[in-house]
Amino acid sequence: MKKYFSAFVLLLSFAFVKAQTITNITDPVEYINPLMGTQSKVDLSNGNTYPAIALPWGMNFWTPQTGKMGDGWQYTYDADKIRGFKQTHQPSPWMNDYGCFAIMPVTKHLKVSQNGRASWFSHKAETVKPYYYSVYLADADVTTEITPTERAAQFRFTYPQTDSSFVVIDALDRGSYIKVIPNEKKIIGYSTKYARGPLKNFKNYFVIYIDKPFTMAYTTRDTTLIKDSLETSNKHAGAVIGFKTVKGEQVHLRVASSFISFEQAELNLKREIANDSFEVTKQKAKAVWNKTLSRLTVDGGTVDQTRTFYSCLYRMLFFPNKLYEIDANGKPTHWSPYNGKILPGYMFAGTGFWDTFRALYPFLNLVYPSINKEMQEGLVNDYKESGWLPEWSSPGLANVMVGNNSASVVAEAYLKGLRGYDINTLYEALKHGANNEGPISAVGRKGVQYYNDLGYVPYDVKIDENAARTLEYAYDDFAISQLGKALNKPKDEVDLYAKRSQNYRNLFDKQTGLMRGKNKDGNFEMPFNPFKWGDAFTEGNSWHYTWGVFHDINGLMGLMGGKKQFVAKLDSVFTLPPIFDESYYGEVIHEIREMQIANMGQYAHGNQPIQHMIYLYGYAGEPWKTQYWAREVMNRMYKATPDGYCGDEDNGQTSAWYVFSAMGFYPVCPASDQYVLGAPLFKKLTLKLENGKTIVINSPANSAANKYVSSITYNGKPYDFNWLSHKALQQGAIINFQMSATPNKLRGTKDVDFPYSFSRGY
Repeated sequence: MKKYFSAFVLLLSFAFVKAQTITNITDPVEYINPLMGTQSKVDLSNGNTYPAIALPWGMNFWTPQTGKMGDGWQYTYDADKIRGFKQTHQPSPWMNDYGCFAIMPVTKHLKVSQNGRASWFSHKAETVKPYYYSVYLADADVTTEITPTERAAQFRFTYPQTDSSFVVIDALDRGSYIKVIPNEKKIIGYSTKYARGPLKNFKNYFVIYIDKPFTMAYTTRDTTLIKDSLETSNKHAGAVIGFKTVKGEQVHLRVASSFISFEQAELNLKREIANDSFEVTKQKAKAVWNKTLSRLTVDGGTVDQTRTFYSCLYRMLFFPNKLYEIDANGKPTHWSPYNGKILPGYMFAGTGFWDTFRALYPFLNLVYPSINKEMQEGLVNDYKESGWLPEWSSPGLANVMVGNNSASVVAEAYLKGLRGYDINTLYEALKHGANNEGPISAVGRKGVQYYNDLGYVPYDVKIDENAARTLEYAYDDFAISQLGKALNKPKDEVDLYAKRSQNYRNLFDKQTGLMRGKNKDGNFEMPFNPFKWGDAFTEGNSWHYTWGVFHDINGLMGLMGGKKQFVAKLDSVFTLPPIFDESYYGEVIHEIREMQIANMGQYAHGNQPIQHMIYLYGYAGEPWKTQYWAREVMNRMYKATPDGYCGDEDNGQTSAWYVFSAMGFYPVCPASDQYVLGAPLFKKLTLKLENGKTIVINSPANSAANKYVSSITYNGKPYDFNWLSHKALQQGAIINFQMSATPNKLRGTKDVDFPYSFSRGY
């Protein structure tokens, strides 16, 4: 009987923990798991993330390096050895890294090669927080600790007793320089390694101070010790210093870098660390994280929901990251990836607008507009220095993805209230990009002459992903027209882009009710397989891209025959089997596999094109289906675990979907004033705006069962609309959701309740 009673108590305890809700959060950074999404590989992404030990939007990140030098999968959860601790700027494994170098403690036998110096480790002896990292390196018997600033970091190595303790510095293998200065206990060097280029005059200069005298010092060429010089420049330069240690002895490193000069690296170190101890830097870093995270406070969620929310928010606060530095006069300055010069002003890198225009930038405009103002100023410099706006910067102009989505990023920021920067230059940059092919196909508009003349990019003129380009150009034209109108530009100019925003109609095939590639002669591509990935589309198929009419869902609905047919088509996405045709790629790419295994039909949340689709039910009078599916995706596709995403996280975009959805609304059309309502995840969420106003979202009856919205009040008044206004939210608001276990099929069903569409107006 006793054993059954014990089992019963255990079950009750487990149920209590699972049901326990979290309130009064004062230390949000402690709910973050930086390892969320790290259990990934080339053919299946659970996030493709790495643990970034860094500050929000910091210039430099640090990460333990389990992968081989140059491998985009620089840290994977299933690895069992660490090769070094790497300064990284990597936005994703597919874009890989730039300006990287590694530091590694070694004992016993001196080995400088990445495999020779590698040490076994266990997650059981690893502590990972945004502001602090610690791991026990078993082979070396050394504990490594790291704590960051924006452009510098402190290391603390705890050594065993030995006369053979070492620190290896690896400046990597694209051409590097290193110099050891023993009398100053200092190492300087630079790395020129980058994955995407070309980059002019590119160097990441670093300085390292060690608080213990060296009894041995060498530079290295590849894995060979250079014993006759403490300074070397070669394809793969490095250094090693050594000393005796007693058991438990702590050796401290202060590290900073600069894309400008050694002098600027020294200045960055002096300004950001100065004489602070490791613990002081750690506490300062933690305070920065808590201050930044606490703009959003959630209450009444489970432990898992709270951890997932803040882990996603953490991932959203990195990219694009700062490429600028602060000079001796306190002014922002940057190395230009476009012309190699050192120039005044802001510069950012590490984001792809194809991903992030959808929700990440809308989130910045709502919650952190001041950092986006800096980013907009950086875009002005991008245009002045290169003649183009980057669509993927890593850094500079990368030839990746399609579309001209800088239009959305620029237009939305101004339309949602950002001021104090050169918006007219940015408007000219948008027009230039919209009417010209760039130096590479991912900049400007590939196929622009066809698009402007025919109203679409044809399928049969050897321009890949043509239907995707057409649909994205149409939305981008809408964004340009909205910005032009706000800037009082000539009416004929505004009207031109507004007219082009309707070009999506040219690809709608009434026979299938889907978007379809169209030949130059006006006939649709033949044969047509709506399940074929790629080809006319980008990392998706027609079932994903058909919904990519962000600015005119009402117009799309009309093409489909009305609300009933539109909702039926939406429903079909979830009821169709997850079949696919991968022939365009010649293999099953990871995005296809992630859709196939998710058991949600053709819905492919692991990639961006369809992520907004769940929110389209509110345009057709069935918002309860949005409420159901948004909760399903939050519950099934996200968790603060190493396999916690359902595809690439992609620079904050996939995380932004979760955070917005947990708030209860989503920016389907970023270049409009509206967010489309879903249903909140927490019993209470408080958003503190930069202007001092507060938005409180209450849903006290919220639970796993009560996922549907019964009624809403907005500042005390009944609210039946399926959208919220950005401008109104800026005044502060108290929004009360009454939640229930059954849908209210009367609320939000009238035409007046539906969100903005171009063909309806506001």
